[in-house]
Amino acid sequence: MISKKLLAVMGLTLAAPALAQPAPIGITPPPLADTPYSFDTAEVHGIEVTVLAKGFAQPFAIEPLPNGDMLIVERGVGLRLLRGATGATPELVEGHVPGVPEDTPEVFSYGVIDIALHPDFAENGWIYFTFNGFAPLPEGTSPLQRPGYFKLLRGTWADGAVTGVETIFETENQAYAGGTRVHVADDGMVWVATTGPYDGTSQDMSDIYGKVLRLNADGSIPANNPHVGEDGVHPAIYSHGHRDQHGLTVHPATGQAFTVEHGPNGGDELNLIQPGGDYGWPDYSFGREYDGSDATPLPFGPDTVEPTVVWLPSIAPSGLMFYTGDAFPEWQGNLFIGSARWGEINATGSLQRVVFNEDFGELRREALLQQLHQRVRDVAQGPDGLIYVLTDGPENAVLRIAPGN
Repeated sequence: MISKKLLAVMGLTLAAPALAQPAPIGITPPPLADTPYSFDTAEVHGIEVTVLAKGFAQPFAIEPLPNGDMLIVERGVGLRLLRGATGATPELVEGHVPGVPEDTPEVFSYGVIDIALHPDFAENGWIYFTFNGFAPLPEGTSPLQRPGYFKLLRGTWADGAVTGVETIFETENQAYAGGTRVHVADDGMVWVATTGPYDGTSQDMSDIYGKVLRLNADGSIPANNPHVGEDGVHPAIYSHGHRDQHGLTVHPATGQAFTVEHGPNGGDELNLIQPGGDYGWPDYSFGREYDGSDATPLPFGPDTVEPTVVWLPSIAPSGLMFYTGDAFPEWQGNLFIGSARWGEINATGSLQRVVFNEDFGELRREALLQQLHQRVRDVAQGPDGLIYVLTDGPENAVLRIAPGN
């Protein structure tokens, strides 16, 4: 073999070996089966998981209807109807539900994001939508930080369509067009979680981004909100200092609101929302930067509310539900949280289950459905007391969890 020194004398070089490309990080999910799965869990020894529908676009939220049908949000696009979701032969109705407003549907950040039913839905048919209105991308801004205008809409559901849609709350300011959530509590109060990961918006008390908002059923401001009457503070704000909130629910017994938010890299949080509470972002976080360095010097401060649950590493949380049904008595009172992935590894999502004591101190947690390698985006309890799960990749599916035979 000719030496490198001899090649140099001859004025030649030896070609450098080709660098090996790094293998993609993640797991290839197996296709979802047409037949039910059977799994064991820590406290319910035997569950049956059935795929009800799949193949729709950009799923973000599900909402069971009292008659056993289900609405599916195609994020930024519109609503789909899964007819007979609680029955033996569910049918995904072709096309979108009429009457839902659109806004540049080619960009998933804009348009309808989340939905919720009023507790008197059977009588009034009211359905609420969070909505991101289009805003132009500022020069030099990453598309990942695409801005939008937040709106809360309300319409009426009847005969497979939405009618009378009106804007009941909106802001003139724009910020990151993220995955907002809405939940209407049993007392009719409307809770909204907005995102605020960038530019310190979550600490800007004049604006509604990176906040939990509390509204009346018609979108007006409750007189007993914690900041009503304060100069320079938006009166809809109930808590602030939130990063990227992708889950929101209200405890059915206590009436307390809970949200989950993404940390920057690890440090995902479940927060019990306190009136006027500051949850720290961007000054305090349990998370890291994406190079592994600390995001903030301390995880929480003397005047911030500590998280109820922290995930290290990250689970990419999305969708929240306290279970109250009779189908799984062992799970009554447990909190279920969707998870898109674990520890920054793709195709490692699950349905997280957390057990609390009466003071919401964590007792234990479990990851369900890991065997499917799906990104879990939302979770809901059906009128039949069974649990319904929405996945957003790679096949996009609605799953039903029932007791095993």
